[in-house]
Amino acid sequence: MHDYAGTARSAYSDAVPTTSTVHVRPALPADVRAVRALVQPYAEARILLAKEMVGYYEAVQEFVVAEVDDPAGGDGPDGAGAPRVVGCGALHVMWDDLAEIRTLAVDPAWRGHRVGHALVVELLARARALGLRRVFCLTFEVDFFRAHGFHPIEGTPVSHEVYAELLRSHDDGVAEFLDLARVKPNTLGNTRMLLDLDGPPSQDQSGNR
Repeated sequence: MHDYAGTARSAYSDAVPTTSTVHVRPALPADVRAVRALVQPYAEARILLAKEMVGYYEAVQEFVVAEVDDPAGGDGPDGAGAPRVVGCGALHVMWDDLAEIRTLAVDPAWRGHRVGHALVVELLARARALGLRRVFCLTFEVDFFRAHGFHPIEGTPVSHEVYAELLRSHDDGVAEFLDLARVKPNTLGNTRMLLDLDGPPSQDQSGNR
């Protein structure tokens, strides 16, 4: 995945039942500072790769965010707090049938509430709505993504012609997908995984949410 660097710590929620309502929606430019704040501690720990603020604004259409009512805020209906962003993730289209899930991060205080699961479910729904057939990720979280139907792969699952076209991209995530030498330090220890959206749904996707 584009924003991951070498470490074994997790940027995802644990797979346990949620105890609070988590709402996932498309990100807005107004969410960018919250998204960057979510990513920052993981970037400092070398779990995620840091990105300039302008990069988040340029890619905001790719992002979804997970929000919850902040009980400490007290500004919402019936005294509930205003919504607070507690997770984010992005779907980056690379070719006519292929996209990547990237920049998946959850507020550490909301680990264990299936926020990461909710984000992935929404990103995969986006991929299906776009008519994509495959979704790639580069991750340490093999079990997490396996529960969503992903499987480990070797190499780059595109034709020589598509590979040559992707080489024209300036996107570092595409370079990682192509396994180019210049981004090798970003990908050490990660597992390359792929989901076939035409295949049968995993148990987690089909009801164990």
